Amino acid sequence: MTVVLGGGRGTRLFPLTAQRAKPAVPLAAKYRLIDIPLSNAINSNLREVFVLTQFNSASLNAHIARTYRFDMFTDGFVEVLAAEQTDQQREGWFQGTADAVRKHLRRFLRPGVEHVVILSGDHLYRMRYDQLVAEHEAKGADITVAVIPVEERECSQLGVLAPDSEGLVHGFVEKPTDAAVLSDLRIPDGLKAHWGTDKTHLASMGIYVFRAEVLANLLANEAHVDFGKEILPAAIGSHRVQAYLFDDYWEDIGTIQAFFDANLRLTEENPPFQFYVPDAPIYTRARFLPPTIYRHATVERALVAEGCLLDGATVVHSTIGQRSWLLPGCRVEDSILMGADRYEVGEDRQRLIRTGTVPLGIGEGASIRRAIIDKDARIGAGAVIHGNPDRPDEDAPTHCVRDGIVIVRKYAEIPPGTVV
Repeated sequence: MTVVLGGGRGTRLFPLTAQRAKPAVPLAAKYRLIDIPLSNAINSNLREVFVLTQFNSASLNAHIARTYRFDMFTDGFVEVLAAEQTDQQREGWFQGTADAVRKHLRRFLRPGVEHVVILSGDHLYRMRYDQLVAEHEAKGADITVAVIPVEERECSQLGVLAPDSEGLVHGFVEKPTDAAVLSDLRIPDGLKAHWGTDKTHLASMGIYVFRAEVLANLLANEAHVDFGKEILPAAIGSHRVQAYLFDDYWEDIGTIQAFFDANLRLTEENPPFQFYVPDAPIYTRARFLPPTIYRHATVERALVAEGCLLDGATVVHSTIGQRSWLLPGCRVEDSILMGADRYEVGEDRQRLIRTGTVPLGIGEGASIRRAIIDKDARIGAGAVIHGNPDRPDEDAPTHCVRDGIVIVRKYAEIPPGTVV
């Protein structure tokens, strides 16, 4: 059984999470974050998947329902489970990752379920979970934790495990900074040689495999509400906890800066992550959109989704979401445009212009740099939206600034000539 954690409030990704769950945040012009673990599961032949949701989950639920539908001849499902109250359990809201699994445990531990794979819904990576489960079984582990090698300077933002020479975990510290503690957490030289890494520490990826009965026993303590902070430390010493090395690209999309950087890296000549791999593609909702139209446009290092119009526009080092309209003379550089959920064309568009409303898209002569333009935003002609690494954080009705990046809110309207 596979369980994907749909995320909490996602406050570090605000305002992108103001109206949507973190796993529903758009990614790479046409995907959503939730597509990553679900596609990995499907490609690994793990096709009994529950997604646990709680905050702002309407768009996430709709995306999953429209995208991950198996036919009647396929023995599989992707099912959304929201926080709920029952006669036996009055406290309906999830208090943490482990608490979310505990409150739906009766659905996961069906007869015949030997292992439960637990995944996060907001990371960018490609992994074969069937290989993870196979090693979990081969090692006779009670719990297997997917880990990624990191340098010591990265440890203060991660959960770090201490393995022995065989990869068994004997210690775990969340975001360690003390030099003595970091020294105790170093990878043994023999294991480094065996795994072929020169990095010094192992960080948890938030990906776990539990033997079903072990998971049930560990969750019996209702005081333990989080896997990383409580369940895993409690299990070390009393259970066989194995580290599973994943030495490939992995990114935690937890902050605006991380989200911004991960998207723009995808536009490079040799990106660290590619969305199309023939034997392990990333799936998303199929939309019946026309091809993107380029008219006298200049495009350099960009991802452009289908259904767009680039009419005399310049796009550099950016991602352009579905149904984006970029009008003559506008320039988009080092930015993320999330596109639109609908078109405004013909008489509808002219009526908006006559009434003084800015149509969807990027107006003539607008300049956008180091910015994220959320869905269905309206950017007027000649508007200037420029981020800067030195800009302080800011909150305004139409936009926010985080990490020097200007984020125009979903549905916001920036009047013509406005400087943000």
